[in-house]
Amino acid sequence: MAASAHTYKRISYDRPLVRYFREISKFQPLDAGAEHALAKRWRENHDREAADRLVTSHLRLVVKVALGFRAYGLPISDLIAEGNIGMMRAVDGFDPCRGVRLSTYAVWWIRAAIQQYILHNWSLVRISTTAAQKKLFFRLRRTKELVNAIEGGDLSQEHVRRIASWLDVPTKEVVSMNRRLAAPDSSLNAPLGPDGEGQWQDWLIDDTPSQEIQLAEHEEHTKRRQALSQGLAALSTRERHIVVERHLKEKPATLDVLGRAHGVSDERIRQIEVIALKKLKMAIRGGAADHQLLPRRMVPLLQHGAAGSRGGKARVREAWRVARRDLAAGAAGRPQVGTLEQADLPDSVGHRGEGGCGLRPVPQASGLPG
Repeated sequence: MAASAHTYKRISYDRPLVRYFREISKFQPLDAGAEHALAKRWRENHDREAADRLVTSHLRLVVKVALGFRAYGLPISDLIAEGNIGMMRAVDGFDPCRGVRLSTYAVWWIRAAIQQYILHNWSLVRISTTAAQKKLFFRLRRTKELVNAIEGGDLSQEHVRRIASWLDVPTKEVVSMNRRLAAPDSSLNAPLGPDGEGQWQDWLIDDTPSQEIQLAEHEEHTKRRQALSQGLAALSTRERHIVVERHLKEKPATLDVLGRAHGVSDERIRQIEVIALKKLKMAIRGGAADHQLLPRRMVPLLQHGAAGSRGGKARVREAWRVARRDLAAGAAGRPQVGTLEQADLPDSVGHRGEGGCGLRPVPQASGLPG
């Protein structure tokens, strides 16, 4: 039933473990009659001495089962300790009247305790939460040998199908467990090379925005809300109510509903809405400059372009192109060249000339934000 102490010594060179093997070899196995009598004493009278005799006489059985799991890389002493706990639970639940020996009943408890320990300690990441995954964890290696899947890396489709059919598990579970068993845990603090400089975690990329970007987005969102609030405050009560009901509600109100509320026709509500939106856009653009959402010198150009004057949209696009160039230069730490001064804009924007639009030169403002 159990190997000798000399055999144990050839398996492990841990001196305390070899000494443990020698100690447990002193406990002799029980015959069927003595085992039945001791089991009845424990079951009927909770005789502690009888339970101790039953457990110690099967310690070599625990060692034999534990050695079968040594390929998982965990300390043999820990596996034996867990197996001893399973043995004690087996003694506590053993019924001698069922006509079976204690070793036949206890081996399942020992194996279950050791397997549970391996599942919890083999990897830092918890695995095998389902019955299929547990089956794969303990039987995949042996099944791969049976189907001659001895090559490294991922399994072939044919091997995956055969193993999944053999173990009655989904194919994706076979692929996932095979990859997990082939790649054990590695520390992110492990050095990259023999010189010890740098760690694996230094190469991890965080896809989330940095704190600076999050703060900038939050500040910009706050400033935009403030600019909107200031723009709405510039409208009359009726205009503000129409804009809010038509554009800022989850379910916009119809022209008919607003017309009845204000005592005017639907067409009049539409006209007021158009006028209010134009006023709101102009007010928001002015507020955006106050909150440094765009350069103040851009406001007259945007208003000019929005008015639909001849060539206004082209001048606005040119102004935005120069503004983006200024912003890129400032972000790179270079001197800003080509600011939105009169020299950078078409002649028709800077002064009244041939084909001019009548705009006066825009004085230099505080500059682009940032």
